[in-house]
Amino acid sequence: MAEIRKTTGGPVRGVVADGVASFLGVPYAAAPVGERRFARPEPARWDGERDATAHGPTAPQLPTRGPGTLDLTPVTGPGWVPGDDYLTADVRTPDTGDGGLPVLVFLHGGAFTLGASRASAYDGTRLAREGAVVVAVNYRLGVPGFAAIPGVVANRGLHDQIAALQWVRDNAAAFGGDPDRITVFGESAGGLSIADLLAAVPPGLVRRAIVQSGGGSHVLAPAQAAVTTRALAEILGGDPAGLVEASDQDLVAAVGRLGAAPPDLAVQGLRDPLMGLAALGPVLDGDLLDVQPVDALAAGAAVDVDLLVGANSDEMALYTMLGDALGLPAPDDDVLHAAAARLHPDPDGVIAAYRAAGRGTTPAELHDAIRTDWMFVVPTRRLADAHTGRTWRYEFAWGSGDGLGACHGRELPFVFDVVDRVDTGSFAVPDTEETRALAARMRTAWVAFARDGDPGWPGYTAAAPTTRRFDTADSDVGTPDGPERDLWAGVR
Repeated sequence: MAEIRKTTGGPVRGVVADGVASFLGVPYAAAPVGERRFARPEPARWDGERDATAHGPTAPQLPTRGPGTLDLTPVTGPGWVPGDDYLTADVRTPDTGDGGLPVLVFLHGGAFTLGASRASAYDGTRLAREGAVVVAVNYRLGVPGFAAIPGVVANRGLHDQIAALQWVRDNAAAFGGDPDRITVFGESAGGLSIADLLAAVPPGLVRRAIVQSGGGSHVLAPAQAAVTTRALAEILGGDPAGLVEASDQDLVAAVGRLGAAPPDLAVQGLRDPLMGLAALGPVLDGDLLDVQPVDALAAGAAVDVDLLVGANSDEMALYTMLGDALGLPAPDDDVLHAAAARLHPDPDGVIAAYRAAGRGTTPAELHDAIRTDWMFVVPTRRLADAHTGRTWRYEFAWGSGDGLGACHGRELPFVFDVVDRVDTGSFAVPDTEETRALAARMRTAWVAFARDGDPGWPGYTAAAPTTRRFDTADSDVGTPDGPERDLWAGVR
């Protein structure tokens, strides 16, 4: 059954199924083409009724299936689906006629270079059926989204995300939502983006935020961003300013070549805040971002925003799987020591502490544990500690015994409660009573947090750092942090 809603851009026609109305590929900003390609987003307008019954294009990006038999498309989407109108939102809302519902806005991950709102694991139908308006958005990626190019506005992907949130505020009521109860949530690059937005968005635009496997200390310094920009220009045989003239195809290809041989962003005495996992990302631009978001929060930014933050206990196992698929050898003692030395001034002490804490016995296991903590878990803790408003923390610890454990991204099918409906590809989440029950608990917690700021467990404070551990049986722990994580104090 078709359904029509009026938005600020024009009317859209969606479809109703199983009690949920879906409006797919709705532009929140004008197509980023021509002069808008490397500019701030502008409002979208159209004449007549717009068909919103099918997904639209995606941002220019590399194929996302993965090497060999590795299938990550359930959480990355189909790759590049060409088309100009890709600054869009997928909206799902209960078809009950009710108003004043909480609104959940999702930002996908993908190392700032890939991903799409249309990925099958991001189907918000069940979150909507729980009693929320669910919006998943696309934003500019790669060079158009995040390369720091002389003469053009920086952090264009973040500007897109802010424009999407403003569009959601202006159109929430049209879809049954409450514009004063907007919760933004996201994972990986999406989670990092949310930490950035907490320091950058206008007050009152967001009521709550959920950061999944993100952190607030990963923004590139200008000198680091310039390294990547120069490397991209060299690949294309031009100067950095000329990147704006290159075709999308050439820019995507250049990002692919850069990924095969990432530049060293440890310059001017700085560590690479993205740990070599991405060469592009938000930059300290003196406009949206003056300081690292964790420092902005400690100074009182986003004090009125309720914050839920968390990470997975085995994040880096995903990247180990990627290395296996590429035929890379398992890390040995030399690789372990080199990795620890890039992250900490006392690598031997760190390795010894992780071994003593039982975080691994082989170099590969210790390599995963150390990098998991540095990139994801410790920044999550820092963000929770820094936030001066109401804060909750979680740890996702469920694993099926397949070697991936609670790896990066594995919580996503549970949050969206799609373990029984989506081919989870290489994540291989089995459809069992156990996984369905865990998915139902996480879905309910996320919607409850968006509704009234209470996910169902005590808040996180310095005096009582309670953390909800999601597993076969959930539990609340005083803190998931062992003494080995204390070694990262003051180390970024």
